[in-house]
Amino acid sequence: MVKGNSQTIKVFIGLGSNLGDRESLLRQALELLDESEGVTVENVSSFIETSALGSKNSPNFLNAAALISTGKSPEEVLELLQSIEDSLGRERFEKWSPRTIDLDLLLYGSEVIATDNLTVPHKQMHLRSFVLECVCELDGEIMHPVLKQPIRVLAERLGGKDFMFEPDAPGLISIAGIIGVGKTTLAEGLSGILGCRLIREVYDANPYMADVYAGKQEMALDCQLYFLKSRVQQLKKAELTAGKAVVSDYLFDKEMIYARETLTAEQLGVYDKHNRNAVGEVAKPVLAIYFYDSPEACLERIHERNRPYEQNISLSMLQSLYNAYEELFSGWDKSPVMRISAGEFDCMHKDSVRGLAEEVEGYIWKS
Repeated sequence: MVKGNSQTIKVFIGLGSNLGDRESLLRQALELLDESEGVTVENVSSFIETSALGSKNSPNFLNAAALISTGKSPEEVLELLQSIEDSLGRERFEKWSPRTIDLDLLLYGSEVIATDNLTVPHKQMHLRSFVLECVCELDGEIMHPVLKQPIRVLAERLGGKDFMFEPDAPGLISIAGIIGVGKTTLAEGLSGILGCRLIREVYDANPYMADVYAGKQEMALDCQLYFLKSRVQQLKKAELTAGKAVVSDYLFDKEMIYARETLTAEQLGVYDKHNRNAVGEVAKPVLAIYFYDSPEACLERIHERNRPYEQNISLSMLQSLYNAYEELFSGWDKSPVMRISAGEFDCMHKDSVRGLAEEVEGYIWKS
């Protein structure tokens, strides 16, 4: 039972410290929480050490999450957290400055709150592995009330990495997957619902592709360099608007996957130099969507859509590409990544795509 109130809400609090005796400060904050009228600390996660975000010169944080039961309103919880911070010597300077204690209201039941003083769920908790891992330790199945996904799913998307909104970067959403999985259909649906620009691969404009698929190895390097040049032009940071969403039906990092698949060792050496010189010009995605299906199902779609230059694609090639994408995303660290099964998600169903678009919006910075 919560002290002083029988009407209780489950509330998750994030704790952090990177000044002074960090562990002692976290434990003091937890004691002050538990001693507060109308609050009971029900459970506390492990303490984990993390690098400071936003400033490379700041000392590491010690972080944790706590589950409390309370009858206090969200505003009263916020006021309590700020008073505890003040009592433990928190000084409020610029955003990324070190602090003795940092207490964040992460989740207040299933409520969504957006006022001048308070945003719940915490606006960037779904981009922080250290936050989500701590909450998962307490309850990985609790739903994020905006993104409509369990916290454990949101944690899996980060691959153990921490990200933050970057107002000066384009809101690039890149869809990845092997030939025939349905990337362009999904990209068109998302861009339409989001009301944003769509960037398509320039397959039909590549004058070398049909020859390459027909087995003319001598044209493979020209084909890949053509794709590289066009994709760099499409995804150049300077060509995209900061803070504006844009959906591409490919991931720039596929370049090396296809180069390794189609080029000889000598050609690959030449291509690799061009690719390395180009990477710095290209915008990183704020979100990658890995749209996957079995190579057999994708080959069936390829035959159904009957593009002449694709009809020589073999099952073994698709399997090789599938394996390469799986390897790429097993170590992906450039952005959060959603994994979506084409066998379970109908990208032609508008309501399904609308639901996905609402999730995607959570990863795009908004002023």
